[in-house]
This record gives sequence, C-alpha cells and structure tokens, in this order.
Amino acid sequence: MKRYTGFRLLIVDDHKHNLYTLRTLVQQSMEVEILEALSGQEALDIAFRQPAIDLIILDVQMPEMDGFQTASMLKVRKKTRDIPVIFLTAAFKTEEFQQKGYEVGAVDYLLKPIDDNQLINKISTYFRLIEKERQMNVVLERKVAERTAELAQAKQYLENIITHMGEALLLLNPEGEVTSVNPAACQMLGYRSEDLLGMTIGDIFEEEAEEEAGAFFGTWLEALIRVGVLRNIEACFIARDGRRVPILFSRTAMTDGDGAITDIICIAKNMTGYVREGEKG
Repeated sequence: MKRYTGFRLLIVDDHKHNLYTLRTLVQQSMEVEILEALSGQEALDIAFRQPAIDLIILDVQMPEMDGFQTASMLKVRKKTRDIPVIFLTAAFKTEEFQQKGYEVGAVDYLLKPIDDNQLINKISTYFRLIEKERQMNVVLERKVAERTAELAQAKQYLENIITHMGEALLLLNPEGEVTSVNPAACQMLGYRSEDLLGMTIGDIFEEEAEEEAGAFFGTWLEALIRVGVLRNIEACFIARDGRRVPILFSRTAMTDGDGAITDIICIAKNMTGYVREGEKG
C-alpha cells in the first residue's frame, strides 16, 4: 500500500453511498487524507478554508451547483485555481460536454459506474506527478538558496575589495552624476561620500581642464559607447582644499540588454610623486 504522506484528496458527490464507496476503494489501496463533500458549495467551503487540497474527485451531476459550476468557482481563487479535478459522470456523451469540463479545470474524466482499478490508477498517477513536482521544487529551491548564498558571498567579497583598494572608484549614472564612491576616492578628494554623491566629473576636474572634463560626456562618452572601455587617461582632480591631484584613470561603460549605458565605472590612480619618463633630468 502506497503512503502519500501530506496529500489531501477531496471527494465530492451528492450521494452518501457513492462517497462511502469511493472512500473505501481509495483507502484499500493507499494511505492518504480524504475529505468529503455532499455538494458543490460544501466542496468550495472545504477548498477555500481548509489547508491546500492536492486532487479533487468531483461529480458532475449535482443539484443546485453542478460539477462544472463548482470547478468554475475553484478557478476564481488563487489558492484553488491549480488543483487538478477529475470529473465523475454518467453523461459523457459529446465533445462539447468534454470541452466544457476541460475549460473549467478538468484534467480527466471517469465514467460511472466506476471501474475500481481505473480510479486507483488515475489517483495514483496524479499523486506521483505531484510528488515528482514537489521533489523538483525542493531541488530547485535548494539550488536557488545555494546560488543566492554564493552571490551574497561574492558581493561581500567585491565590496571588501572596493572598500580596501588603493585606487579611487567612482560610479556614475548616464547623466554624469556620482552615485557611489569608495573610501579611497573620499580620501583622495577630501570629501565625505555624501558630499560627492550627485556631483559630476566636471565638478572635481581642475578649471584648466574644464574643456577636457566636459568632453567626458561628449567625446569620451561617445568613445565609451563605441568601445566600452577607456584606459590610462591622464588628467587632474581638484581636491576640496584646492590641491591639484594628478591622476591616471580608466572608465568602463555598463550597458543593458539593448546596449544603452546604465552606469560608468571610473577608477583613478593618484599619480602624485610620479614623474614621466620625458620629464626626468
């Protein structure tokens, strides 16, 4: 006897004798929690208020609310819309009848009088499918959790590198505004991080290089669009206290799926104390 631990089967029929027969057949072949309803409304009350139902065996021909109407109401609620429904009917006569059942959520039909083996095989098949899906979901959730942990670890590692790197790092948006900086940039320029946010590269370039600074979002930005990376560009920043800070910096354009620039990463090395080869002597 197969044990379906945690599975819940709802049987719906307006005749108590039919409910007893169906319940007995199922219990002789498998261990599963069985709930019973004598009407469509009672079935809805159970499905809406009780813990999740895994499978419903639903009689089509019932007074007041038939099986089609009951299945249609199950479709309305998010909690119950995906519950597979096996219809029981003695009037499976036309394609229209069959199509109507599938439209309201039927996954299968069983004809009355019920074939015992067919009933058990149908229920077992759907329970096995649900069981397999649950196992796959567990594996998927574990993989997602592992990947999330890996990404969090990688993010922390990257943040540590950025925080402790000797070069200044500035992240700009496409409008040229500083959106993020690391401690080295703050130390180089003498600003607090919150002071730098919202400033542009033009705000911290030396005045003599204003034309070159402006070109960052003209010629340089166009170059970034073409090649994605610009390296080893000589320029000067002006620190908050007026110091002229010679730098060698690179820029990398980050783009979205359409190729539009979303961010610009600037990494600047302080060249104070460095002398160019041609300037020696």
